[in-house]
Amino acid sequence: MLRISGQPGRDLCDAHLGVSRRDVIRVGGSAIMGLTLGSLFKLRAAAAEPAASAVSKGGPGWGKAKSVIMVYLQGGPSHLDLWDPKENVPEKIRSSFQNIKTKIPGINFTEILPKLAQINDKLTMVRSMSYTPNGLFNHTAAIYQIMTGYTTDKVSPSGQLEPPNAKDFPNFGSNIIRLKPPTEPMLPFVMLPRPLQESGVIGKGGTAGFLGKGFDPYTLYPDGDDMDMSKMNRIRVDDLNLRPDVFAMRLKRRASLRQSIEETMPDIDKAVENYHLDEYYGKALDLITSGKARDAFAIDREPEKMRAAYGLNTFGQSLLLARRLVEAGTRVVEVVWPKVANSDNHSWDTHTDLTRRIKTQAGPMLDAGFSTFIEDLDQRGLLDETLVVALGEFGRTPERGLSTSGNTNSSDGRDHWPYCYTACVAGAGIKRGYVHGESDATGSSPKSDPVHPTELLALIYHACGIDPETIVYNHLNQPRELVKAKPVTALFA
Repeated sequence: MLRISGQPGRDLCDAHLGVSRRDVIRVGGSAIMGLTLGSLFKLRAAAAEPAASAVSKGGPGWGKAKSVIMVYLQGGPSHLDLWDPKENVPEKIRSSFQNIKTKIPGINFTEILPKLAQINDKLTMVRSMSYTPNGLFNHTAAIYQIMTGYTTDKVSPSGQLEPPNAKDFPNFGSNIIRLKPPTEPMLPFVMLPRPLQESGVIGKGGTAGFLGKGFDPYTLYPDGDDMDMSKMNRIRVDDLNLRPDVFAMRLKRRASLRQSIEETMPDIDKAVENYHLDEYYGKALDLITSGKARDAFAIDREPEKMRAAYGLNTFGQSLLLARRLVEAGTRVVEVVWPKVANSDNHSWDTHTDLTRRIKTQAGPMLDAGFSTFIEDLDQRGLLDETLVVALGEFGRTPERGLSTSGNTNSSDGRDHWPYCYTACVAGAGIKRGYVHGESDATGSSPKSDPVHPTELLALIYHACGIDPETIVYNHLNQPRELVKAKPVTALFA
């Protein structure tokens, strides 16, 4: 016998009607919705239990980051044509752009980055990123490595990988929100404005993999072609809205009714007592009814002057949205460069027509957007507790026209080059106005202090107060470290 305690229907317009069979059925539907979100919180908290007993590692920068923003320049920007230009080198190596001074004495950028040159005293430049690839120099394998900390052996002759699957290693953001569960009603992990992609392989390295879909990022991919610069004006977050005919009070009533039902089922209560269903259901309910997440996505509330400073394009507005999300409490945001690798026009994959494309397309968007982003975070005090990492999967060949990946490269094009490239890191205790490592005379390899991408990933975990060697269990229940690398703590002040 199912009994519902208390006086039913008191918050209805027609309170005298009480609770009907339809109400009970609706409770079931509401519970399905609520438990889907609620179980997400439950899974995250349960999975995080080992982390709570872990011994604090301490050291420089430990636990400084309340949030992380990865600015992923997918496609592989040319370090030689942006932030590590060379002088007195052969014509085939020298950039066609002029060098300019920056805020850091003795450090030059190219003329493509005049605004970033004026704020690089707020960040660290790592000019010695380097790794030796296994197999082909392809985008997807390199993306998978920096996002998960692991390489994959599933590389076809074309350089592509198999699509994402449940056996994949998790994206670092999924690991972070699992080990550092949300403490307020806000989306913990958001990826925008498009998935990681090389040709037809979409989303590899961007999912929770063997952790399960409960730890996948909330993906915000507005409709429209990659060349549609106004697509961020059409953001839709319908799944965070209440249906027009479902008011918050009604939803709260259903939650209360659900509690009453559970109170009459002691056997079930006993079976699930360790899952704290009320707590997790409450978090899911708060996420929907609080409106905090929806408000964060409302970039149209920003002053026009601020939006214009970021750049009225997909990349600039995505960075602005990332700032709004961390302000509202999001733990991890990944801003993916809004043009897929293996494409032209605005892509960093500059096998041909490098000079025009960097000068008139990708370069100005990066310069305006990223410089404004760093300044904005700093002025709002967000940079103190927000770790920002900006990099691509590799750099470009020092010699123009040279083929390293099987691609055809024009005399004004550079191929893939993982042996030496540049990353930018800022916030959460990272040194300001610091350059870590140095490339050689031609930008071909590190001259000092090489940094592997997995070491940068270890730094991200370390900054979040997570031991990079924390053990997770894969789909076969085999123990695996989050990443097999040590953090580059020399980057911290």
